[in-house]
Amino acid sequence: MAEQYKIVIGLEVHVQLLTKTKLFCGCLNKFGLPPNSATCPVCLGLPGSLPVMNELAFRLALRAALALNCQIASHLGQQPGFTKWDRKNYYYPDLPKNYQISQYDLPFSHDGWLEINIAKDTKKDYAAKRIGIIRAHLEEDAGKNLHDESGKGGDSLVDLNRTGTPLLEIVSQPDMNSPEEAVAYLEEIRLLLREIGVSDCEMQEGSLRCDANVNIHIPKSDEPKGYAATPLVEIKNLNSFRGVGRAIAYEAKRHYEEFQKNQDQFRFGKMLKTTAGWDDARGVTVVQRHKEDAADYRYFPEPDLVPVVVSASLIKQVKAETGELPSAQRARLQTQYGLSPYDAQVLTAKGRPTVAYFETVAAAIHDGKTAVNRMSDLIYPTLTERKEEIEQFPLKAPAFAEFVKELASANSQDRREVLKVMLDQGADVQKAKEIVGIKTLDETTLREAAKQAIAANPKAVADFKKGKEQAKMSIVGAVMKTNKGAPNDVVRRLVDEELAKV
Repeated sequence: MAEQYKIVIGLEVHVQLLTKTKLFCGCLNKFGLPPNSATCPVCLGLPGSLPVMNELAFRLALRAALALNCQIASHLGQQPGFTKWDRKNYYYPDLPKNYQISQYDLPFSHDGWLEINIAKDTKKDYAAKRIGIIRAHLEEDAGKNLHDESGKGGDSLVDLNRTGTPLLEIVSQPDMNSPEEAVAYLEEIRLLLREIGVSDCEMQEGSLRCDANVNIHIPKSDEPKGYAATPLVEIKNLNSFRGVGRAIAYEAKRHYEEFQKNQDQFRFGKMLKTTAGWDDARGVTVVQRHKEDAADYRYFPEPDLVPVVVSASLIKQVKAETGELPSAQRARLQTQYGLSPYDAQVLTAKGRPTVAYFETVAAAIHDGKTAVNRMSDLIYPTLTERKEEIEQFPLKAPAFAEFVKELASANSQDRREVLKVMLDQGADVQKAKEIVGIKTLDETTLREAAKQAIAANPKAVADFKKGKEQAKMSIVGAVMKTNKGAPNDVVRRLVDEELAKV
């Protein structure tokens, strides 16, 4: 059966940068301050105030642009690296100047790409897809409106603390074709920008926000392009990755239904682009207004800021301080340590400190797969339980490597018990094994234990002789119970050998 329609998605991602102060003034750039306590004449746009560019904000934005494989200010008719700022004029209660300092025709970065994994089962496969980046430009953020949503006619409040904070706007090509691809793109953006120290990307704090531009292509053989395209809708108020996926799926379905009702008019080019809000509680989009075009914003060059020329030496410096990117790290972990694509993906997503911890353990035990398995079994759940990050974890990587070597043949329950003692009592691995009751056992001792268990379980022996393979496990279990820490595979072999003699 042919598909009913193809979803076409482009995302606009807005990311607040990790600077101490705002983009054009010395006010604190910090979440959670009392309302309107981090403002000054510059970010309030009072007469006579002048902006001064935050150099760190520009360097962070440049770092992100290079990580997104963007060209840096390569504009026809301009010297290499030339970029400027523009005024984007519009009125909104949380924009006291009535204009936003942004970039229009000469952004400092453009024409990049980001690779995402679109495999159906990302735990087993890796299917690469490049999403084009139209531009990534630096601008100032607006404030925040707090509305009374009770329906009782209460006041709307305006908090201007966020006004003037440095914002990187990353605009993708419409290269995504499913809600899952859009979420994968956002997850990769968040991981990338966190790893290179550009932003904390906390959606609940507003430091990462997303608008989704959505329409659909409906196959029609009688159309010049082979399909009919519906009008573009920009969905706002997306405050979670799950919300992004749900909103896109809902809007695509709505477009298809609207097209079926009015195939002549509900088309791209015949209806204006609209802006819709996402109501997460009801799971629906609500059309808000027709979208302005660039001319409606009356862009003109910002007269209070000088243009910037990004030099080759600055690009080289920023590249050097960026470090290994997540995509390169995933590939290296697979090649260097023999990890599966899924293990490398999970490890990289945990962040650079966790990767460093893993690499120390893997180097000490000379086994990357065992190191990542033990971290998955023990470290990750323990960190969650203790509500700690790897940097605060009291068991440092060399000690955990020793733990892994000492309990290489132990079962999972014994490992958990020893680890708990080490963490709770601060014991080293040898002391913890002693407390738990794990002894180093030779084969002679274990063989004797196997003989005793067989003699003590005549029914299990009889059942085993009748072909009930599972009956053997009760004998194995008896040996393991009295010989804590014994290698499971060794015990099974010895029980098999002794049962063969009965």
